[in-house]
Amino acid sequence: MTILVIGASGRVGSQVVQQLVQRGAGVRVLTRDPARARFPAGVDVAQGDILDIDALRSAFSGVRTLFLLNAVAGDEFTQAITALNIAREAGVERIVYLSVFEADRAVNVPHFAVKHGAERMLTQLGFSATILRPAYFIDNELMIKDVILQHGVYPMPIGSKGVAMVDARDIAEVAAIELIRRDRAPGKLPLEIINVVGPDTLTGPAIAAIWAELLGRPVIYGGDDPSGFEQNMASFMPNWMAYEMRLMAERYVSDGMVPDAADIARMTSILGRPLHSYREFASRIVDAEAKPA
Repeated sequence: MTILVIGASGRVGSQVVQQLVQRGAGVRVLTRDPARARFPAGVDVAQGDILDIDALRSAFSGVRTLFLLNAVAGDEFTQAITALNIAREAGVERIVYLSVFEADRAVNVPHFAVKHGAERMLTQLGFSATILRPAYFIDNELMIKDVILQHGVYPMPIGSKGVAMVDARDIAEVAAIELIRRDRAPGKLPLEIINVVGPDTLTGPAIAAIWAELLGRPVIYGGDDPSGFEQNMASFMPNWMAYEMRLMAERYVSDGMVPDAADIARMTSILGRPLHSYREFASRIVDAEAKPA
């Protein structure tokens, strides 16, 4: 049967598609603009978006399993609940849903609260679902690498509680493994929640120290005040979204994203290999900057 991937064009979703194809799964993606889509050979591309109900219904034809990733948007909750309702209507109950770490606790951060709402729907309506709860994406640091490299400041206000940052490759591979496990199961599997985390729980000062060591020059942590971070985000995204990012950063400072040792062990067991680390990510950036143009 076919696995439908919604949210296939982003950093995580595109890698989920690649992982599924490598494992021999039949894959369909839903995209607004198929002409611009760049997916592996054999992937079925359906045109439309989540709020185009006719297109969404058509995309579910012949599908048994769904991967759902909703990007941060003003109507994210409507998108998530609509997709799950149409899945239910189509008889698709095998779901892997990309939520967020401790979605049930961060009630004032909009895209965390939205994901908890979708989690509740999955639970109460009896879907056969894996809920993936990733911590902060390491790959988000690409947005701030120039500040680090050019100004010697690590500007992300993540505080001193610690955040178990996770690589998008690890998120995507866990998602693909769970999608195939559910898709190929002879019957309905129970709902599970997996905390998708990296191998190290890092603080703001600790991350600055990693960059300083790799660059061989001072890098300081910009501090816990999110005001400058919000202002910087507002320079390239809508004000409401920049404010939402501020609320997320305040959550990092107040609570962190601290996993149990069992979470790391479970991730390693599922993948059958070590997890990608923040240091590995930063090393790639530094090495790339050192190469002559």
